[in-house]
Amino acid sequence: MIEARQFVEAARERGFDWYAGVPCSYLTPFINYVLQDPSLHYVSMANEGDAVALIAGVALAGKRGITMMQNSGLGNAVSPLTSLTWTFRLPQLLIVTWRGQPGVADEPQHALMGPITPAMLDTMEIPWELFPTEADAIAPALERATAHMDATGRPYALVMQKGSVASYALKPGFKPAYAVERGATDRGAAKAGAVSQLRGLAPEARPSRHEILKRVVAQTPSASHVVLASTGFCGRELYAIDDRPNQLYMVGSMGCVVPFALGLALARPDLRVVALDGDGAALMRMGAFATVGAYGPTNLQHLLLDNGAHDSTGGQATVSSQVAFAEVAAACAYASSFETDDVEQIGAWLDAPPLAGPRFARLLTRTGSPDDLPRPSITPVEVKLRLMQHISTLVGVS
Repeated sequence: MIEARQFVEAARERGFDWYAGVPCSYLTPFINYVLQDPSLHYVSMANEGDAVALIAGVALAGKRGITMMQNSGLGNAVSPLTSLTWTFRLPQLLIVTWRGQPGVADEPQHALMGPITPAMLDTMEIPWELFPTEADAIAPALERATAHMDATGRPYALVMQKGSVASYALKPGFKPAYAVERGATDRGAAKAGAVSQLRGLAPEARPSRHEILKRVVAQTPSASHVVLASTGFCGRELYAIDDRPNQLYMVGSMGCVVPFALGLALARPDLRVVALDGDGAALMRMGAFATVGAYGPTNLQHLLLDNGAHDSTGGQATVSSQVAFAEVAAACAYASSFETDDVEQIGAWLDAPPLAGPRFARLLTRTGSPDDLPRPSITPVEVKLRLMQHISTLVGVS
């Protein structure tokens, strides 16, 4: 058995300052230790996939991060692990607890996931080893992990068995940083509720996605902004309009653009980060709204382009017309939120100065995309490397 301090401090020496995850009783000592160290960062996520996406955003910023989860949460994390971190080569260290380990008595819900955990990691091409339980084994394990991450750009996992880490308690009265710095009473604009600026246009009269993306390009200069586009036609249209070094086009991990953008925005507060979301993607991972509302910094703008359809897969309808997304954002404590069908309103929103926290806007658009829409000829890894190189040259520009 080791102390939480021994592992966290050894990880810190190797550049691991960011943690995100969903609690498991095996992880409690780590979470409690990291939470109470103001020089470390822990983000409590709504689900494990969001945690993987957030730490991927941290990696995009050129920093090291650790995602922690119970092995039951591997199912939630499969999509971003296989189509975000693997595809773009965005490394992270995974600490996965081994509930239901063969030969160890556990609850019935772990009876299947326990035995198949190693096979799941193997199938996702994530090398793994058992979490160190002796102090002198910590450094070698971290060296193997970082060597793999640096060589391949992909995750490495430590599988934690029961009883690996000694307990570490929270101090009485402790509150997480977000509750101290941006409590609900400090979010006056959010508490005032969402603002509707809809003109009542018929669906076919609404602006096109192409029209608003041209405006986004015009109002997100490369010297100060990063634009992350959701999977599907959104990224492809953005690429077709102008393939700039400050843009990234997600090609999978549907629903993960918002936690991905949150990770980048937190790790690089000097940049203005714009997350281009879609209604189908937002519906898939609505828990991200709550995380952004709690932790989201002033430099994050969340723009939802809502055409009421899964446009890139044949135009099947979503249920977005029944969801008051701006009200959801307001209820989740975004600093401001509104909905509109007017591109000019979005233009003003893009140029507006930062508020006390993240900002949300929903633009109702019509369905459809330009004919012969190209796919990016630049590979995901090339997009990532180009963006990382670009933002490495930008300092204090927000």
